[in-house]
Amino acid sequence: MIATPLEAELVERLREVDPRLDVRFDPDLLPHPRFPSDHVGDPSFTRTPDQERRFAELVAGAEVLYGFPGEDPRQIAWAVRTAPGLRYVQATFAGAGQQLAAAGLSPEELGGIQWASSAGVHATPLAEWSIFGILAFTKGLPRLRADQRDRRWDHYPVDELRGSTVLVVGLGSIGTEVARLAEAFGMNVLSVRRSHGDLDELLPQADSIVVTLPLTEETRGLIDRSRIERMRRGAIFVNVGRGGVVDEEALVDALRSGQLRGAALDVFAQEPLPPESPLWALDNVIVSPHTSALSWHENERIVELFADNLGRYLRGDELRSRVRTSVFY
Repeated sequence: MIATPLEAELVERLREVDPRLDVRFDPDLLPHPRFPSDHVGDPSFTRTPDQERRFAELVAGAEVLYGFPGEDPRQIAWAVRTAPGLRYVQATFAGAGQQLAAAGLSPEELGGIQWASSAGVHATPLAEWSIFGILAFTKGLPRLRADQRDRRWDHYPVDELRGSTVLVVGLGSIGTEVARLAEAFGMNVLSVRRSHGDLDELLPQADSIVVTLPLTEETRGLIDRSRIERMRRGAIFVNVGRGGVVDEEALVDALRSGQLRGAALDVFAQEPLPPESPLWALDNVIVSPHTSALSWHENERIVELFADNLGRYLRGDELRSRVRTSVFY
């Protein structure tokens, strides 16, 4: 059962996976997408009582669910408790473990279902955005914008990426793609995984740092004040992982003092970013509303992952991007 908005041609792609599949999809029961690959849809959407009954019947009969209804932890729990035959849930976002952890499901409820995220699908847009962030501050975007506003015409040299060093923190699919693109620019690439390598030793060596980590108990607060203080003066900081990995107060202090040249942030400890956050007003910060992973091609890529996983599920093989409910990642 498809529980999230999806284009009709992609629904047909799923029907072609295996003749044994009974793919159920009723777009009238789902919110209208606001933009391509919108998995939540129009927030003002409501179902009539009859539509709610029909939606519950579809979920109740599902063995496989595509998408968390509304990407809402409460709806995840409702779906699990509504569908006694549910055995596999494919999430449409990479950080599905966080929502799953917040759903309040018992170990028995979690253990009876195979959970998969869309990890890996967003590597291209997130890696491109990371390089964009590094380029923006390397080429002096804040000064360019200020000079344009003030109609100031000055000549001055700017830095290059070639020969500089980037530290990629988290070498999954996103981090691997960041490293590949950085090498294409002639950058020296250092990397550290969640539980390997000496982060404290590598931080002072980097001209730019890109964090791609998920939020787990292992990574929460990993980039704390002491580690931010170890970063090279004038370094560029990029976070496309999760906001809770970073001490935002310490990051703001480093940006204000000039220790860090700039920060490109797509994720934050609290989302939406509160209006009173000082990050909004800093000229050396690029704020992205957790949207850099969104792409015109996102649904196509998630459906291809899901189609492959459906085949694996039917064969009894291990799913790709499986969420481990012991660590919710």
